[in-house]
Amino acid sequence: MTQGADVPSPAAASLSADPDPVSLVIRRRVRPGKEARFEELVGELTALLAQAPGHRGTGVMRPGSAGHHYTLLARFDSAANAQAWEESPQRAAWLVELEGVVEEQLPLEKQPGLEFWFTPPEAPTLRQPPRWKMAVVTFLVLFPVAQLVAFLLHPHFGSWPPLLRAALQSAAVVTVMTYIFMPLGTRLAAPWLRR
Repeated sequence: MTQGADVPSPAAASLSADPDPVSLVIRRRVRPGKEARFEELVGELTALLAQAPGHRGTGVMRPGSAGHHYTLLARFDSAANAQAWEESPQRAAWLVELEGVVEEQLPLEKQPGLEFWFTPPEAPTLRQPPRWKMAVVTFLVLFPVAQLVAFLLHPHFGSWPPLLRAALQSAAVVTVMTYIFMPLGTRLAAPWLRR
């Protein structure tokens, strides 16, 4: 994995002025026998990203038992902060550590907004947590958030027509779930989700 391999497409480069959240998607093929070292480096990357301004969460999609392809996701609150991470000396030093650990290098992708929550279509075989675990985490995050939003909005919008009030509440829940609570919930539940 070299810095030159992570050149975003012209369309991705146009996101640099976009204030919306951005997810960096990095796909790598790990050399056989180097999986343990790559996992160590992923742990180091996660720690580095946690210190990066605007970082909102990290995800790792690991290969199945016979595969070597990993997908790393790093979510940032803005394209500017994502760009700052891409150009940081910490990332450059981490990339040097990958020499000899990875084989195949695919270009870094930038995905805006809600696309972060969905498995990239180019990698449909990557292992995900069991659906029942994803459902449990989603419920445990969604239920209290939905109740809190309803409690906070009702005094101000309780007299609105029910359909309009439900639309406002749904919009508020989706927004705070996407930008705040699901990144936090999936980060806290990550060890259990991966087991």
